[in-house]
Amino acid sequence: MIVVANTTPLIGLASIQRFDLLRQLFGEIYIAQAVYDEAVVAGREAGGAKREVSTATWIKTVRVKDRLAVELLLDEMDLGEAETIVLACEIGADWVLMDEKKGRRKLAQLGLKKIGTAGILLKAKQVGLLSAIRPELEHLRQQSFSISQAVIDAVLRQANE
Repeated sequence: MIVVANTTPLIGLASIQRFDLLRQLFGEIYIAQAVYDEAVVAGREAGGAKREVSTATWIKTVRVKDRLAVELLLDEMDLGEAETIVLACEIGADWVLMDEKKGRRKLAQLGLKKIGTAGILLKAKQVGLLSAIRPELEHLRQQSFSISQAVIDAVLRQANE
């Protein structure tokens, strides 16, 4: 399974000490250079995603080849999202980890499967890695992670919580 991640799920899961769920669920993950730069080079938090992404041997950073495709997407989204989408297309990703609405819309147009941070937590519960996701979602909110009440409600319904 080929999985490409954008920055937000990496930061969100690191902020609640659940970063390792990514390795447990997906094994190896690919990130674009812009995502690495956002999480590690420009990363503000000393612990969290900066440390996790820079030390995770199971995360592979890849330079996107089609710069024109990235440039075209920059009208709609930031560099990390644009590179994530182009990389997913270039390497034939099975899943893309992304929370941002514009990026998710573009992934849907391209026929690429997507999952966000809340969906990752749901998947972790479904396979037995978490006993409950409500506390994790509340912890995300406490970390100022932007997640709508509608998404929280939908995920909790699916998790039977």
